[in-house]
Amino acid sequence: MYHQWKPYVPVAKRRAEAARELAKVAKAGQRAAPVVIEGRTIAHTFWGKAWCENLESYSDYSNRLPRGRTYVRNGSVVDLALSPGKVAARVSGSSLYRVSIEVTPLAKARWKGLCKDCAGAIDSVVELLQGRFAKGVMERLCHPKTGLFPAPTEIRFSCTCPDWASMCKHVAAALYGVGARLDRSPELFFALRQVDEKDLIAEAGHALALPQAGPAADRILGTQGLEELFGLELGPAEREPAAPARKARRKAPARKKKTKAASTRSGARAAGPSATPRSGLRRGQKK
Repeated sequence: MYHQWKPYVPVAKRRAEAARELAKVAKAGQRAAPVVIEGRTIAHTFWGKAWCENLESYSDYSNRLPRGRTYVRNGSVVDLALSPGKVAARVSGSSLYRVSIEVTPLAKARWKGLCKDCAGAIDSVVELLQGRFAKGVMERLCHPKTGLFPAPTEIRFSCTCPDWASMCKHVAAALYGVGARLDRSPELFFALRQVDEKDLIAEAGHALALPQAGPAADRILGTQGLEELFGLELGPAEREPAAPARKARRKAPARKKKTKAASTRSGARAAGPSATPRSGLRRGQKK
């Protein structure tokens, strides 16, 4: 017994068929979220590019990925939804096929180690989602074995198409669609791995709160270094003169109070003869 492949269907006809199927889905109250690629570049931002590069690093998928890139570029992924640990997609082929992808949650010990290793190097969630951080942090997060990205053994997928291959072109197209979707919503990547990106910031804050030792002696910039850096001529450091010590004042000896008699004699000597009291007689009169 053998399988007979369906005849090739042109892209325009496949899109028209997919549109009819999606119209039926919309009537049932469900919204479709198609993957729209402008130009030939699937992903433009850090997380989208990193996802696609990680996907292409696995040799197990190499023979199926080129057809998947073609499908996602020509708009064959007509619906894609990401949720914690799961990807659900509808891909237009000879028919409209359903793709299901499951991603194993990131091990708690691995996530905790990543948070600890990256502590202090990520300042905010905005920088994290935009991929604006040090090269060492980027390499740590994107490491194929110890980073955030799933290995082939951590991804399970299925498709309703008749292809017997472990990964069909529809699954490959959906996986590339994930990279394109991360361009718009990078936080979905952390939800897919079932971790909270805010844990990285919390660990960084904890590291900053710990007491840190002062700088090593060889990292302190001396006077010569300051002169070269700012083009200044710095003189020798002068110490501020210490304030002279105040001398203790000696108390004046207490003066002795004069007695009333001594005061009278002293006053008489100072007055002299003119101090003798005058009589009541006028000049020339005799007693």
